[in-house]
Amino acid sequence: MNAQAKSLVQIRDLYKRFSISGDFLDQLKFRGGKLVREQQHVHAINGVNLDVQRGEALCVVGESGCGKSTIARTVMGLLKPSAGSISYGGERIDHLSDRQILPYRRKMQMIFQNPYASLNPRMTIAQTLEEPVRFHNPGASTTEVRDKVHEVMQSVGIDPSWGKRFSHEFSGGQRQRISIARALAVDPEFIVADEPISALDVSIQAQVLNLMMDAQESRNLTYLFITHDLSVVEHFGTRVAVMYLGSLCELAPTKALFATPRHPYSQALLSAIPRLEDGRPAHIRLQGEVSTPVNLPSGCVFHGRCPHANERCSREIPTLIATSEGGQVACHAVQEGRF
Repeated sequence: MNAQAKSLVQIRDLYKRFSISGDFLDQLKFRGGKLVREQQHVHAINGVNLDVQRGEALCVVGESGCGKSTIARTVMGLLKPSAGSISYGGERIDHLSDRQILPYRRKMQMIFQNPYASLNPRMTIAQTLEEPVRFHNPGASTTEVRDKVHEVMQSVGIDPSWGKRFSHEFSGGQRQRISIARALAVDPEFIVADEPISALDVSIQAQVLNLMMDAQESRNLTYLFITHDLSVVEHFGTRVAVMYLGSLCELAPTKALFATPRHPYSQALLSAIPRLEDGRPAHIRLQGEVSTPVNLPSGCVFHGRCPHANERCSREIPTLIATSEGGQVACHAVQEGRF
């Protein structure tokens, strides 16, 4: 079976741009004595290709503003792509209307970053969990809905007797457990987790991660996990996609990436992880100007900070090439054997 056949979600040549030009009058400028219309865009995602394989936990990492959360929201249909395609189970879904995509809503669920904002404060926990079950199972009886909610609450470590409480009565870790229960309530195949533990204390983070791993094993789930915490990736991920300024730099199995990162940016990220072991590589301090997604640099988006860049890097966009470790890397220096 090839990789395409095993893929649950396929992302092809994905682009997403956000206009920051304002209204029509804001776009009018005087240039050289003439009135011209100028438009500016944030280039959040730039030609990303990814396959999420069934049963895996694909982690997307990178610094703030690299496009991680935009990918998550675009895959879920909360944002429409500017170009490219997204397929689920071999069927393209990015162009579907709100009504046409409803059959996929049950299969695809999302866990949001902020557990304090993702739950409706006017609904009890039981109402929050019953709502998606009733919506996707209109023929279910009241008893069946209640039993399903009790089952999923118990599976995430929440006492079903707490169902009459409101979200403000719970801690951050408990709220995130409720958010996970809401995602699991409709028995999905695929879950997008957008930095689900970043707002939690470290001790609670471990509990939530273990809960998600247990759910993956017991329910045969597939995860697209967005995070900036590389220690979480090492513990949780099957494969890792490293992004920089909206572009995919490297894609590799987790163990291979942490053992032998190939892209200069991946090496810089991993060198910043605090470790106690002697003999670990020194922290790589990147030099150069940090580019913005408004005015993308030509060629490789990382060339302005890369110590191995040459003239080709500044004018030609690198493509992903296979590595001996079973991953892919987009780097001219690696392709030419200079690095």
